[in-house]
Order: sequence, then C-alpha cells, then structure tokens
Amino acid sequence: MRRSTALALAAALLLPLTACANDAATSTHGAAAAPADRQVDGPKVKIMVGGLDKVIYLPAMLTQRLGYFADAGVNVELMSEPAGVNATTALLAGDVQGAVGFYDHTIDLQAKGKIVESVVQFSQAPGEVEIVSTKQADAIRSGADFKGRKLGVTSIGSSTDFLTKYLAVKNGAAVSDFSPIAVGAGQTFIAALQQGSIDAGMTTDPTVATILDKGLGKVLYDMRTPEGSRQALGGLYPSSSLYMNTDWVEKNKGTTQKLADAFVRTLRWMSGHSPEEIAAKMPADYAQGGVEQYAAAIKATLPMFTTDGVMPVDGPKTVLAVLAAFHPDVKGKEGTIDLARTYTTEFVGKAATG
Repeated sequence: MRRSTALALAAALLLPLTACANDAATSTHGAAAAPADRQVDGPKVKIMVGGLDKVIYLPAMLTQRLGYFADAGVNVELMSEPAGVNATTALLAGDVQGAVGFYDHTIDLQAKGKIVESVVQFSQAPGEVEIVSTKQADAIRSGADFKGRKLGVTSIGSSTDFLTKYLAVKNGAAVSDFSPIAVGAGQTFIAALQQGSIDAGMTTDPTVATILDKGLGKVLYDMRTPEGSRQALGGLYPSSSLYMNTDWVEKNKGTTQKLADAFVRTLRWMSGHSPEEIAAKMPADYAQGGVEQYAAAIKATLPMFTTDGVMPVDGPKTVLAVLAAFHPDVKGKEGTIDLARTYTTEFVGKAATG
C-alpha cells in the first residue's frame, strides 16, 4: 500500500514534466535491467536510466562495460525505462537510488518542493536535433515557420516538448500556433515522419543517424554540440546527468563518491578514445543501423559530453530561462528557485583529483 501511494505521488508530481529525449527502451512496468558487472565487496545501488540505448545516456552503460563500477567498489544495477520521467518517478518512489536523465528535472522538482540534485553532469548540451521532413524542408527554415505545423515530441510535457516550445517562442511564434504530437521515439518517430503524421520533430541519436541515412529528413536545429546549444538556446544547456535525492546523498556520501569516481573515469576515457572504440565497447544490439552508422551517431553526439562531470558555470541559468518561458510551475517563480541546490560538484571535484 505504501509503495502504491509513493508511486502515485511521484507520478502526480511529474505530470507536467514527462522527460527527456527519445529512442527506445522498455515499458514503465517492465523496466529492463542490464547484465550486472562483476560483484565486489561494496554497497549496492540501483540506477534507472531513461533509455539505456540512447547515445545521450551512453556513459551509464559504458561505465558498466568498462568495469569501472566494480573498480570503484560499488555494485550497480542499471535499469532502463523509455523516458527520463519514468526514471524520476522510480527515484521519488524509492525504487532506485539514482536516475540518469535530464538535469531540468531538478529545477522542476524544486518548484514542487522536492530537492533532487545532479551529482555527475554528463553533458553540456541537450544532444537533441530538430529534424524537418525532407518534403517540408523548403517551407520550415526556423522556429518562426512552426506556425500551423505538426511537430513531433517524445510526449506532451517532455523535454523535447519544452525545447520545441522554446524554439518557437524565441523565433516569434506562440506555443498555441502549432500542434505538438506525441510520437514516442526510435521507430515510432521515424514512422511518423515517413508517413507525414508530423512535419518535423525533435529526437536524438541513433535515430537522427537513421533518418539522415534514409533521406527522410534534414537537420533544422542541431543541439548536439556546445556551439549548437548556444545558437539555439542562448547558452550551454546541461542535460544528461546522474541525479539523486539530496537527502540520500547526504546520508551516503561514501557510496555517492564511488559512483562519481566511476562516471568521471568513464568521461575521461571517452574523451581519449575514438567513436569507433566507444561503439566497440557497447552492446552489439545498440548498433541497429550497423556498426559504422552507430559510430557516426556517437561521433556527432560526443561533443555534448563533459570530460570531468562538472556542471557548466552558466548552464543552470540557461535551463531555468528556458523552463521559465512557459513551464507552468516555473514561470514567474524564477526568484524562488535556488539553482545551487539543483547540483553539486563536491564528488566530481574529489574524483578529478583522486
């Protein structure tokens, strides 16, 4: 009964923010668990990922494949859900100790009275791409041309939905001028684009690579790099991260440090290896479009990742500004959001010098 109540409360808190980015994973009630790393004499931690096969969340699985969790002395069970909101729901319900998803959840949740913080910041850009159907490429050249269009998002209220709305508003269109269409991710997104159910939409790699390879769409906004983030959103936009309940972190600093050590080590490893070498470490079934295409997808997204897990200095302000443009729980309340409580550099700082 207690668990059901907790799940219901978590879901209610997250209704306006249905999460992060795209591509496939598994269903909410059947979260898939990745094969465990070798067991060590250390604490056990469950981490829910908003799509283990998404390139934007690649550090989670890569850390396990490299054996760095075990090296750090922590037993990690990685689980996968189709979207970051499901990962956050599991975190708030106490089913897992950590979640890998978009940093923007920490701001949204603080507006609702919940204190969750990014412990390791994987990225400094969204990793998202606004793709326009090849048939509509001449007609849709900026967010101003979103008027009257059907635009694909993962789900209504998702981070893809938020970013789409921001791009429209920034370019002079109103959020009421277009129709956001929930088309999911991966193959469902591709099918919607191909069948004309949407004129354009926001997604991530490896879906982007597949669409471009098949000639189904063209890139309108590319936010896979820091420069692309600045051009589209006005600054660095930290997205994928390991975030945890602040109370849990304070009570389990030793375990949290082990997680930070492992993830920062992975980010360093990524910065020193080629996309092909990274792809070779990942599960074979992640390369659904072939190894070469998967490596190309990693190459296109690689610039979004940090090398040390540290939050970009002005990144939180950019995220707050984007959410405040239209998010009902944040707009007009910017002054009440304490950004310093949405992330910590305590553990990544020690990992960098350790």
